[in-house]
Amino acid sequence: MLEGVHADSGIGLRPSCFLKGNMRKEALLILAERFEEVEAVTPVDVLRRAGVNVVMAGLRSKNVRGSRRVVYIADMLLSEYQGNPDVLILPGGVQGAENLHQAQGVTEWIAKMNQSGKWIAAICAAPAVVLAPTGVLDNRKATCYPGYEKGWGALIQHQTTAVAVDQNIITSQGPGTALDFSFVIVEKLFDRATAVDLAQKMVYSYTGI
Repeated sequence: MLEGVHADSGIGLRPSCFLKGNMRKEALLILAERFEEVEAVTPVDVLRRAGVNVVMAGLRSKNVRGSRRVVYIADMLLSEYQGNPDVLILPGGVQGAENLHQAQGVTEWIAKMNQSGKWIAAICAAPAVVLAPTGVLDNRKATCYPGYEKGWGALIQHQTTAVAVDQNIITSQGPGTALDFSFVIVEKLFDRATAVDLAQKMVYSYTGI
């Protein structure tokens, strides 16, 4: 079970990341059945190393099976979550994204975060399957898993970059871009120096978005 900040990892976890203005940053990551594991576990790991309180929320159960049939234990159900997150994270996966799209409460969280100008981060199929139908990508630049953009309307400006950022929306292409996706989230929650420093400690080359 992933929970809390893994202080025993010895990598990352800069004290300056823990508190900004005496407020610890919080991320809400929603797990749907058949989610893509790499796209969920990577941001959880990276953000917790940065001192972010990451809450993993399941939809119908705390035991959530990923696309590779590994069962993950969420911290709580989405219906139980009463926090005020700084970023909403939506992993992909073909069936996982569709399950997010159909789930009660997900669209409401997207609308709530967007209306308050808070960060929304989606990867792989999630930008196309979950975000696009809500209209939050209209007149914005976004990316997704290659091919999924074919269903987008003309209002969405498709990008072919690993990660795209437009206003409060962060989108990314897939499992292979999950680290860049995660470091961009760290950069936007804190600053570029924090993200670059953490990447170096994890032996990864990240220069900023």
